[in-house]
Amino acid sequence: MSFDLYQQVILDHNRKPRNCGALEGHTHTCHGHNPLCGDDYTVYLKVTNEQIEQVTFEGNGCAISKASASMMTQSLQGKNIDQAQALFEEFHQMVLGNLDAESTETQLGKLKIFQGVRAFPSRVKCASLSWHAMHTALTQKEDEVSTE
Repeated sequence: MSFDLYQQVILDHNRKPRNCGALEGHTHTCHGHNPLCGDDYTVYLKVTNEQIEQVTFEGNGCAISKASASMMTQSLQGKNIDQAQALFEEFHQMVLGNLDAESTETQLGKLKIFQGVRAFPSRVKCASLSWHAMHTALTQKEDEVSTE
């Protein structure tokens, strides 16, 4: 995957984030914060019968964190909770460098574009913040998560 394409997709989702805003009638929510860089997002999910009907986010952060949150919301629409958790695990392992999404069959699809952040450890937290918030919201363990 070319670096130019990576930049183009990240910039597009940063400028025009999809599914951005609070979600009325949400059933799950979690606030995520990265105190080192200031990324700050809340993820909202509307889940019915273990199916994610809608997912949105709101907040502020760097281009990578916003693009990741935007693409996450698109990839989770219509998935069930188990599929969402499996996607979280694949994404997390990919950005940590423990999964090569180019040579391994995954469900990541367009999310593979974030594979490059593994080369920049400080950016891994940016890319994964909204994912950790979504994961925490679905497990209903807490209503806030931090990268530290």
